[in-house]
Amino acid sequence: MKICIHRGSHQIGGSCVELEHDGARIVIDLGLPLDADGPSPDLLPPVAGLTSPSTDLLGIVISHPHQDHYGLLSCVHESIPIAMGAAGRRILKAAAPFMPGSVPNIGTLELADRVPLELGPFRITPYLVDHSAYDAYALLIEAGGKRIFYSGDFRAHGRKSALFEKLVAHPPDAVDCLLLEGTSLSRLDENARFETEASLENGFVAAFKRIKGMPLVFASGQNIDRIVTVYRACKRSNRRMVVDLYTAEVLAATGNMRLPQGSWQGINVIIPGSQSAQASKIDDLKERHRCIRWSTLRDLASQSVLLCRQSMLDRLIAANVVDDAEIIYSMWEGYLEDGKLKAKLETIGMPLTHLHTSGHADIPTLKRLADALRPASLTPIHSQHPERYSELFQKVTPHADGEWWAI
Repeated sequence: MKICIHRGSHQIGGSCVELEHDGARIVIDLGLPLDADGPSPDLLPPVAGLTSPSTDLLGIVISHPHQDHYGLLSCVHESIPIAMGAAGRRILKAAAPFMPGSVPNIGTLELADRVPLELGPFRITPYLVDHSAYDAYALLIEAGGKRIFYSGDFRAHGRKSALFEKLVAHPPDAVDCLLLEGTSLSRLDENARFETEASLENGFVAAFKRIKGMPLVFASGQNIDRIVTVYRACKRSNRRMVVDLYTAEVLAATGNMRLPQGSWQGINVIIPGSQSAQASKIDDLKERHRCIRWSTLRDLASQSVLLCRQSMLDRLIAANVVDDAEIIYSMWEGYLEDGKLKAKLETIGMPLTHLHTSGHADIPTLKRLADALRPASLTPIHSQHPERYSELFQKVTPHADGEWWAI
């Protein structure tokens, strides 16, 4: 089997790996680079058959529904089979009407935990993992008697940490090459640990009890673990949770009715003007979600928590909702570097607190996976610091973007 990392050997985001055996090929992930303005055919890696039919390109396998792993699907030929988790596919379908640009080709082939998928000579076994994206998988790919394990993005400190413990307790054996993500290598010292979602919940509870007005939580509508954390903190603080229509639709798309839903008591849905067109197309809106008006939101401010986004701030100010309000920023701090949000908050005198934990594994967790798998070789991917791998892991064999090698 031959491998080529087209993008990801020395960067985070835009992941793409091509595998070839006996003339047949598959692609693992086709991500949008983090510094890209949006999907464009110019960003496609040099994989034959992405834009026109090719009989030897058997399919694209998407590890999880984050744009840096699926974001270029809208640029590929519609005839290419696409495989991803069923819940991930539903989430992308639900999110598409709210997102700019073309609807991605989300395909029909399904990944399911430990259920092998056959594509020509390739046997692909997905392993459901703990990650900030819902329905995320690591992948074992077998062909020609060789075995590659692609870690995808994962962690062990989220609300699905039992999935990681299951993986390291019962790992696949005889792995010839481990493609191991290393996002945290640019963010942590070797022995440092990321805060758990359970611990983060306590921080939210303390904040919700301290803030007199409405806490405005900036978090991704697709970070399901974080939404659960906020909801649990709301329950413990005797506050209701308010989400926008986009977030409510994503939660419904998971198909998991144990997760917070827009129809639950204690949860309300607000419809920003930018989402009114989508709302008008939902025939059973009132049955699906407990929607409230902006004037009602003002009356409920001191008893509620709003999952907010920057585009909603002006409407909140106009609706007189921001008295004694505070922002809790629950995303990566790097998104604040452009200074726009902080400048906005300074003009209205609103404080900002950062409560967040990573969607990626810390270094001790990366080591646990590598130790459990005991691969014949380990190759860096999804990291800005591949040079650190040799300090941390054994049998490290780095490869540059565009370089083909055989196992």
